[in-house]
Amino acid sequence: MSEEQLEKLAEIEKLDQIEKTEEQLDLKAKVPKWKKPFLMAGLLALTFFIYFVYILFAPNIFPRSDEKSFLCIPDSSNFDSVVILLDKEAKVWNTTAFKQVAGLLRYGVKIRPGKYELKKGMNNFQLVRILRSGRQTPVQLSFNNIRTKEQLAKRLSEQIMADSASIIKLLNDSAYLSAFQLNPNTSVSLFIPNTYEVFWNLNAKQLFERMNKEYTKFWTPERKAKADSIPLTLSEVSTLASIVEEETNNAADRPMVAGLYINRYKTGMPLQADPTVKFALGDFSIKRILFGHLRTISPYNTYKNIGLPPGPIRVATPKAIDAVLNFTHHNYIYMCASETLNGVHKFAVSWEEHSANAARYQQELNARKIFK
Repeated sequence: MSEEQLEKLAEIEKLDQIEKTEEQLDLKAKVPKWKKPFLMAGLLALTFFIYFVYILFAPNIFPRSDEKSFLCIPDSSNFDSVVILLDKEAKVWNTTAFKQVAGLLRYGVKIRPGKYELKKGMNNFQLVRILRSGRQTPVQLSFNNIRTKEQLAKRLSEQIMADSASIIKLLNDSAYLSAFQLNPNTSVSLFIPNTYEVFWNLNAKQLFERMNKEYTKFWTPERKAKADSIPLTLSEVSTLASIVEEETNNAADRPMVAGLYINRYKTGMPLQADPTVKFALGDFSIKRILFGHLRTISPYNTYKNIGLPPGPIRVATPKAIDAVLNFTHHNYIYMCASETLNGVHKFAVSWEEHSANAARYQQELNARKIFK
């Protein structure tokens, strides 16, 4: 065989080898038909898994405020209203994803009312899990410096779910209040100013029940015994404490003022407390009580009526109540605000001494041009 023939034979063998290699590779690349559905199903499952992980755990909730933000869900809310409330409080990047996660976790089956904290970058799973379990953020319920039922109801309703109208209704409901041994005049004495940890979704009746528990805790056997020794009922103590608190903002003076009013009360002398006149008039801006004010016809006017008024003229604080329970024993029956106008009072046993104190006080009011 010639050299030229040998070279051609070698080329043919090389081509045959290349073709065999290509056939082998092609056979490896081909997938049997029966395996293709499984491959597609696997790819779909992987795609679904990735999407499922995304909608569950990708950050999706971003509060609109830099301060702490909360989602407050009232009673009788449905899922659609929750979505609307959420949109008001936070920027939800993918609302559809939130709805899908809520559906997967069956959140819409039962909506739990409450106050829930929204944290920056929360994912859908975190939020839905909190909402679904009803894990609320506690509210630090506080109220102080309250004079009227309307003020009390407004302050409370700003912090919990119960609206002011429902609270006012119970404050004036004689039948309901009788269970607490109170009436519409004394109902505010159930509320002892402090800070209480509660849940936002309290309704009015639940609020009253909680306050009754705190009221019962406050009125210890020791405090009750002191009230009995005066003697005053618990509501009467709160009523006198409210007068004392309105009379002076000087804490050191309060036991003395309380002792004076108790002296008047026990002797049947009118309390003649200026703050009760302001309450009767519904005008707490009055700085100088005039004779015209004293003629006001009202059961709260202690210039015209002997004894305590029907109920508190403000929500008395624990310190004011304790000032009454631990009143200073003395013989004073007259008092007048000091001419220093710093909340301190001057006390007197005789009318003459009191008149001199009152004259100095009136002169100072005139000098400062305080005429009403």
